[in-house]
Amino acid sequence: MPSHYPVFIDGVRTPFQKAGTGFQSTNSHYLGASAIKSLLKKTGVSKEDINYVIMSTTVHHLQTSNIARECTLLAGLPPSVVAYTVSAGGSSAAIAISQAQHLIRNGIADCVIAGGTDCISDAPIGYKKEMRHKLFKARKLKTMGERLRFLLSLKLWDFLPEIPSITELSTGLTMGEYTERLAKKLSIPRHEQDRYTYESHQKATSALEQIRIKKEILPITLPSKTSITEDNGIRKKITLSDLERLSPVFDKKSGTLTAGNSSFLTDGAAVVLMTSEKKAKELGLLPKAKIIDEVFTAHDPHQDLLIGPVFSTQKILVRNSLNTNHIGVFEYHEAFAAQILAVLQCMDSTHFAKERLGLSRKIGTIPRDKLNSWGGSLAIGNPFSPNYARLMTTAVNRLEVEKQEFGLVGTCSGGGFGYTMLIKPLTPSSTLA
Repeated sequence: MPSHYPVFIDGVRTPFQKAGTGFQSTNSHYLGASAIKSLLKKTGVSKEDINYVIMSTTVHHLQTSNIARECTLLAGLPPSVVAYTVSAGGSSAAIAISQAQHLIRNGIADCVIAGGTDCISDAPIGYKKEMRHKLFKARKLKTMGERLRFLLSLKLWDFLPEIPSITELSTGLTMGEYTERLAKKLSIPRHEQDRYTYESHQKATSALEQIRIKKEILPITLPSKTSITEDNGIRKKITLSDLERLSPVFDKKSGTLTAGNSSFLTDGAAVVLMTSEKKAKELGLLPKAKIIDEVFTAHDPHQDLLIGPVFSTQKILVRNSLNTNHIGVFEYHEAFAAQILAVLQCMDSTHFAKERLGLSRKIGTIPRDKLNSWGGSLAIGNPFSPNYARLMTTAVNRLEVEKQEFGLVGTCSGGGFGYTMLIKPLTPSSTLA
């Protein structure tokens, strides 16, 4: 039904900050609430018009187990707004946006906010398992004597913290360690990784100078009254030599991944507004884009941990009788320079297509000038959960500025997932049928 067709209205995000810097004193639900308020301000939509809020997060806290609800209430939305949380690593916001459009398509909702929020700086740090067992048993202590004996039984090493790890449980490897292996397997040299990273920073710097990225960012005022207005990870004056001087971090002897050609831990939040076509007309909103199709795939994390977008992209192109030549805008997540280069290499490989996909020809070439042309995660930052909401917002804005017909938005994530969305821009005269 055309009246229930989901359309993309707009997106917004907080500035992205390197973990341990600008947002160190705040938390995920404050960032998420700030992004929601910014989105309502930018679109002019009333709080009362929102039906659902679907938020994602990767860094979980017990007090905010349903962080979407906390973000919704803190943003001042009515308590009647349904809010729930999803979580799937780097594809979390993609799932939130996907669910938003399905709620609208099925007539369940007509105005939904979706996105994600993560504050790595506020990652919960607890005790090791033995100490947690002791503390759990201590709940039943009643008398002062029992409590005193318990305290005296504790050893100094019981108080050692358990530092959070980003190791994949299924593989025992960090993302960086896996990507280091991937780079060796596909023979992706260090100089190509550094060159790609340099280009990412150059593209982001150019987009900043043309005020393109800034249109997607609204300043945030922290509880301390400090105002954060821009990303702090984009290195405007970086040179290729700066990157080449850095030492490997995951394989110090023969590795190629450095702190420079790897995306940095990032704090931030990003959200988008999806409505039905009917609701957009009712509110006087001008939709920017529509979602044509989406593909979510899952793969063996030991073999295909971060190249999931290769599989999801191939499926979505075939399903819509398209090839890479039809696509004018590519926005793909850059977890590591080696990771995105691996995705590009596999898509452009006839051998990979035959051996892994059973195809007679390669998926296709992604032109570098059409890929992340306003900068990618290597420069802008990689807050795990909200990242896809940023990718989608940028892709939609690029479609408008660059006057392209189709866009692909892809991401990988922990666990071996791949997700790709096919989008198309809308104009006032567009028909959705």
